[in-house]
Amino acid sequence: MAKLLRGAEVLFRSCAVSLLRGYLGIAVATTRWTFKIAPLARPYLTGEDGKAAVIVFWHEILPLTPAFWWWAEQQNPILKLKVLISRNRDGRLIADMVAPWGVRSIAGSSDTKGKNKGGAAALRHMRQSLRAGSLIVVTPDGPRGPRRVPQPGAFALARLSGQPVVPAGASCSGFRLGSWDRLLLPLPFGRGVFVVGAPLFFSRETEETGKDTLAESLNTLMHDAGCSAPQGEHGYFRPRSFPPSWLWHAVGMCLTPFLPFFLRWRQTRGKELPARVREKMGFATRCRPSGPLLWFHAASVGEVVSILPLVLSCLAKNSDVSALVTTGTVTAATMLAQRISDPRVIHQFVPLDTPRWGRRFLEFWRPQVAVFTESELWPGLLGLCRARGIPVVLVNGRMSESSWRTWRHFPSTIKKTLHCLTWISARTPEDAERFSVLGARRIIQGGDLKVAAPALPVDQAQYVALQKRFAGRFVVLAASTHSGEEEQIIQAVQSVRKTHPEVLAIIVPRHPQRGAEVASLLHNAPQLSLGQLPGPEDGVWIADTLGEMGLFFRLAGCVFMGNSLPPGKGGGHNPYEPARLNCAIATGPRIDNFAEAFSAMRDCITTVQNASELAQWVVDMLTHPQKRQRLAELAKGYVVSEQNLPDMLADRILRLV
Repeated sequence: MAKLLRGAEVLFRSCAVSLLRGYLGIAVATTRWTFKIAPLARPYLTGEDGKAAVIVFWHEILPLTPAFWWWAEQQNPILKLKVLISRNRDGRLIADMVAPWGVRSIAGSSDTKGKNKGGAAALRHMRQSLRAGSLIVVTPDGPRGPRRVPQPGAFALARLSGQPVVPAGASCSGFRLGSWDRLLLPLPFGRGVFVVGAPLFFSRETEETGKDTLAESLNTLMHDAGCSAPQGEHGYFRPRSFPPSWLWHAVGMCLTPFLPFFLRWRQTRGKELPARVREKMGFATRCRPSGPLLWFHAASVGEVVSILPLVLSCLAKNSDVSALVTTGTVTAATMLAQRISDPRVIHQFVPLDTPRWGRRFLEFWRPQVAVFTESELWPGLLGLCRARGIPVVLVNGRMSESSWRTWRHFPSTIKKTLHCLTWISARTPEDAERFSVLGARRIIQGGDLKVAAPALPVDQAQYVALQKRFAGRFVVLAASTHSGEEEQIIQAVQSVRKTHPEVLAIIVPRHPQRGAEVASLLHNAPQLSLGQLPGPEDGVWIADTLGEMGLFFRLAGCVFMGNSLPPGKGGGHNPYEPARLNCAIATGPRIDNFAEAFSAMRDCITTVQNASELAQWVVDMLTHPQKRQRLAELAKGYVVSEQNLPDMLADRILRLV
């Protein structure tokens, strides 16, 4: 009988907790809140630069804690909030109610019999949490009162931890219970106000007067909150489990049954590896290493090149961590395998952005930190990371003019997506401004990782052999070319060779699988992928392999950067790589993706509009070697020394582990 009663009691309590949590969640989430935050208090509430504080408000507004937490967590997703509760039944009930929302509790007050206080243990726990950057919420008149009379615990904690007390007051549409504190419960679809005052610092000398100071401050804030809704930050605040975009979430769920057929179609076109295609569905093909895991996501080849120094810096600074690097393309995966052999680096293909596949990926790998690059803003994956409390950062953050205009048509989605990011290291001031306009917070002006990247590697033996083979020839490189512009490059080369037959052009298609297509434009020009080398009579060599761009930049006297000539859509490619290897550089006019880089190097990079101008530039570089060398040295000078950038970002990332 006793077991039956005990079971009934547990069931009743579980149902009560669920009902209370459901009601409170609906009421707080549907209330339109206004937050008025004292400027000096904001850094402490958002954990800026590791700051922490003891948040203090009267026990009567304890049910409104989720609203405060959801607001603070939107400012900084990795923030942690802990509430001091009593050890009695009411305290445990409150702890169970708020736990699913990420609010942790510390039991430290007396139980109903006045025993087992645990005050010393709770104090130690709170001091450790404050040192770790957590916020601690204390109700100084709880758990038994008297109402609005502060007890000395908050002062002692602030003094011993060296952190300030931040007072807060709140009011909302609701009703009060007949309890000792007249507990305030919110009503759904109402209005609420939080007012947070300036930080208060207490010492042993001011502790006696601090009681009156704190009571006066809290009562004033409660009065301000109850009188009217002050001007401040407005909005509805919801738990982090809500996705940034319900539409994106729903579309992803609906498309999931059809996406395997899409992946199969990509296999037939050589864009997926059959043995690893299930990675795109979130299935792992490698074992997760023990210990902390950093997840780096780089979409394609350019992002992989820029992020590798950051990955290696993180591994060098912390021998306990491993790195999971995900890419979206096969070429990027091949590049990663060629560039890095550290056993602590694991590669997987990133899952498509659907709820089911994203959850499967995160549940298996359980990363401590996620690092996305450039413009990889996937609402589904970012929302899933936020729901699991995984801090996400964006490095080399890029927001092009066209992307910025597109996202401005979806302000709510991009704002919620950006709020999932702990911080953004913007590539340029223009990128930082665009992110800020779209609603991003905590933006740091890091710089361009592509500038900080080391020179591309080379097989020295192969380089020496080809140097001997091409002795006496002037080598021109067309790097990362796209469909539609190879014809113009070939036309320019043929024009130059009429007067300078010693010219050899190396064409490197951006996508190596197009090598045969490009070779056919010249009636089967020699292809490196087939082991063919150019003979004395060959004017063009198709270098359709991966990971050898460092070799071709070193062989060339001048370089044309592809994906930039009309009629293609264009966008340009990274000019820092050839500049770092002492090359004279030319480009077409369509360079939107690297406009800042080309603008900074405009004095040493030539812009050509068509095949005729490209041919003239090649002749100019061929016949004026001193001019070519001067332009190459000037370009190299623009590749400023930012070798400390990966180390700086690595330090910030590792602090999140």
